[in-house]
Amino acid sequence: MDYLPQGGIFAMLESATIVVKGVLCLLAAMSMWSWTIIFWKLISLGRARTLVLKGNKIMEDADSLSSGLTAISKTAGSPLNRIGAAAVKEYRVLEKSAVSASHKRRLIKDTLRRILRQKVSSEMKKLTSSLSFLATCANGAPFIGLFGTVWGIMNSFHAIGTAKSAALAAVAPGISEALVATAIGLAVAIPATIFYNFFLGVLNGIETEMVNFAGVFLNRVEREVSWVEPSSKGGERDYAQSVSEAAPSVQE
Repeated sequence: MDYLPQGGIFAMLESATIVVKGVLCLLAAMSMWSWTIIFWKLISLGRARTLVLKGNKIMEDADSLSSGLTAISKTAGSPLNRIGAAAVKEYRVLEKSAVSASHKRRLIKDTLRRILRQKVSSEMKKLTSSLSFLATCANGAPFIGLFGTVWGIMNSFHAIGTAKSAALAAVAPGISEALVATAIGLAVAIPATIFYNFFLGVLNGIETEMVNFAGVFLNRVEREVSWVEPSSKGGERDYAQSVSEAAPSVQE
């Protein structure tokens, strides 16, 4: 069964107006760029999801905060590595600040929570880059195609008036050429919509895993590092030493 007009789609569009041809060229460019983004995101988001799942598993199974961060740092490109490094760096800044030790203990939890939240947002911003173009294709491509169709039909009706003939055979070729623009617009929009929604689901899962990592990080800090009683012998020294041991192993 033949699905394309006799002579092929390119032969059919040879007589299309310059506006319709311009619309089709724009849609073709949008399609190529959207498919480039789709393949790139399939690879990058798939890798990011694998890394955050692996990193969370490592941190949950680690004997200590230091050993967990050390193991995660060996996974190149892990978002959790950058999040953990930022939290350790912020701890070092607070440690060197000219405030009392008791005040540092009161500040450390909120300080780490803020920096972890900021780094999770920063990582999500990187992962969501270029997705707005898929949304644009999903919403705009059908209307761009429709514009080309309307313009082509207008040209066909103008030809009817010029030829003073309303015979179907006279207008059908022009109308069919114009309708191709709508079909191509839908062909661009449909995969963009499907993959945009798919990527949103993947991103929500990745964000949840990074938030879980931040929670585990804070819980370990509370248990292992930051809430040592100041009256405990060597407490302050153990507090600083535990985080400092983790810091060098985390790649900035």
